[in-house]
Amino acid sequence: MSQMTSRRAFLSAKVCREDSSIVRPPGSHVPGFLDHCTKCGDCVDACQETVIVFGQDGFPVFKPSENPCTFCGDCATVCPTDALQVERLPDWPWRAAIETSSCLSVNGVSCRVCQDNCEQNAIRFRLQLGGRAEPSLDADTCIGCGTCVPSCPVNAIALDRQPTSKTEAIQ
Repeated sequence: MSQMTSRRAFLSAKVCREDSSIVRPPGSHVPGFLDHCTKCGDCVDACQETVIVFGQDGFPVFKPSENPCTFCGDCATVCPTDALQVERLPDWPWRAAIETSSCLSVNGVSCRVCQDNCEQNAIRFRLQLGGRAEPSLDADTCIGCGTCVPSCPVNAIALDRQPTSKTEAIQ
């Protein structure tokens, strides 16, 4: 016996929408990742750097770890659907963002952990008066590998989605 759903129940149902603040794996189909991903876990298993894990919603997410993402494409290569594709790896829209008010160096504590861990040298510090230093991020040099995120002892660094086209920047 099949159950019929009433119109009222159908219209009041929650719609699963993509949260743009959730960082999906490199090469992901944006928008529409949730429409294509089957939660098979092949990308999680293929990630040698362990930066792809299952999120709270059961879908894979990019979670920076002690190892930077090398953008090797193994996750996209093993994906059986269109959710991840190697061709989209160069279009990775995420870059580091530094919350300067939380940064230890800005607050007078000698810390350069993020700079020391950044293989691209995208993070630099400018000396200020009073023995403080202000972090500076070169967004063109940053590749979004994520290694600076877990290295920050006060969580002053996160990945931020950057516009990938002029039309996206206007919206």
